[in-house]
Amino acid sequence: MEQSGDFAATPDEFQRLWTPHRLVYIQSGQQPADDECPFCVAPEKSDEESLIVYRGETCFVLLNLFPYNSGHLLVCPYRHFDSYDKATAAEVAEYGALTQQAMRVLKTISGAHGFNIGMNQGELAGAGIASHLHQHVVPRWANDSNFFPIIAKTKALPRLLGEVRDEIAHNWHF
Repeated sequence: MEQSGDFAATPDEFQRLWTPHRLVYIQSGQQPADDECPFCVAPEKSDEESLIVYRGETCFVLLNLFPYNSGHLLVCPYRHFDSYDKATAAEVAEYGALTQQAMRVLKTISGAHGFNIGMNQGELAGAGIASHLHQHVVPRWANDSNFFPIIAKTKALPRLLGEVRDEIAHNWHF
């Protein structure tokens, strides 16, 4: 049996958790066709159906259908484009303002201790929907990590998406 100490490397303090089952997700190319883009279709539906919590002039905010944590929001421009450097000045300004407001609302309603905020630009960078720019706003709390996703392929979410959408939308005030 191989031991990690037998490999050529400098030992460090990091623990590695190997998740080969994720390779299927990475290799499967789950990108929708542009005419099926969920971020283009969402604004055509009701807020409740598409989980939209706020509609702005150039961008909107909706709950992630596959959240990492309760309240995981996405900030999306209405216009279909794939990279932040293609955004107009108006889109950049509203994108930033909506990200800030998302943080304020999530702190107020859920007491979030911190946030993961980010954009994966392109399929190679891990974007689930690579053709339509979007930013993740993921609320975090002390000790919110557990091994459910890895061991049991289960994500524990304490509230239903519709309930979370209603509460965020109700508390969204500029």
